[in-house]
Amino acid sequence: MRMLFVVMATVAAHLSSASEMYGTVRSPNFPEAYPRDTELRWNISVPRGYHVQLYFTHFDLEPSYLCEYDFVKVEVEEVVLGLFCGREESDTEQVPGMGALSSSNNLLSLLFHSDFSDQENHAGFLAHYAAVDVDECQERSDEEQLCDHFCHNFIGGYYCSCRYGYLLHTDNRTCRVECSGGVYRQRSGGFSSVDHPLPYPKSSDCSYSIQVEEGLVVELLFNPTFDVEDHPDLPCPYDYVQVIAGGKELGRYCGGRSPGRVVTKSHLVLVNFHTDDSGDNLGWSLTYTTTGSQCPVLLSPANGLLNPIQSEYSFRDHVLVTCLPGYKLRKGEEYLDHYQLDCQKDGSWSSDVPQCQKTGAGRSQ
Repeated sequence: MRMLFVVMATVAAHLSSASEMYGTVRSPNFPEAYPRDTELRWNISVPRGYHVQLYFTHFDLEPSYLCEYDFVKVEVEEVVLGLFCGREESDTEQVPGMGALSSSNNLLSLLFHSDFSDQENHAGFLAHYAAVDVDECQERSDEEQLCDHFCHNFIGGYYCSCRYGYLLHTDNRTCRVECSGGVYRQRSGGFSSVDHPLPYPKSSDCSYSIQVEEGLVVELLFNPTFDVEDHPDLPCPYDYVQVIAGGKELGRYCGGRSPGRVVTKSHLVLVNFHTDDSGDNLGWSLTYTTTGSQCPVLLSPANGLLNPIQSEYSFRDHVLVTCLPGYKLRKGEEYLDHYQLDCQKDGSWSSDVPQCQKTGAGRSQ
């Protein structure tokens, strides 16, 4: 019965010593004939941010069909990079040649196997490995970018940075913005997601507050171009625009359909915009206007006139009451030529409409 002699060896490289960033691997007894019935494995590791590059400067193993007798196998986490044997390339045998083998990460494994015979006393192999810096910024794909904005490579790693006005998120790759605290007090205006119509920032929470005078009512109008990340089955789980008026949520909006016109019935409106750490959507924009609280339609007094006469009146509208010739307005104990009524913020008039009375001889005026 044939016996198999197994030897395990580990070669490790660390940042603490530059000499361990490279090394040599050789078959047992090299350059003398390697032993029979031997299996020897080298597990090579270098620091993260590097690849392992391996190349052979001498290779001489027993040849066999598909390298079934003696062989060297190079692997990265059980993925075979090469299976080598013999001395020269053939239809059934592969030799490493002078080209370098590179791992896809910081690990590489080399397995040497010999069977029970070596009639020609082959010398084995001599190989060298080295840690090679990975340019993570160049190896990234458009679908899976390492950094939102800018990627900077350095030996052994990389770092991300953001365009001016953005802040680097705690994940050290996402660029977010500080976009809360904006207050709009004018009776009309507008705002949009940051960078609209370009993609909006990730991992951000923006807040836009409309605070107009009490008695005014805010109305929002979202532009038709609306693009906020959504989900086919769940209501706005990722990114969303939230409208709160008078302390009550009116809605959360996402997807590609604009909310259109939103009547808030309040003078205090908060528009929140939440984004997660993914997506490449273009955002939204809106304009807002205000209208005043509605006051009841007035009726002209007998023998009197209203100016102006309108179908509706709202907050801050004024109406002047006058009388026909021979009549004067009576307000309490006073007689007046004219009197002004004001539509107030609560939707009521500042006073009742005074009545017109005929002026008489000897009446105090």
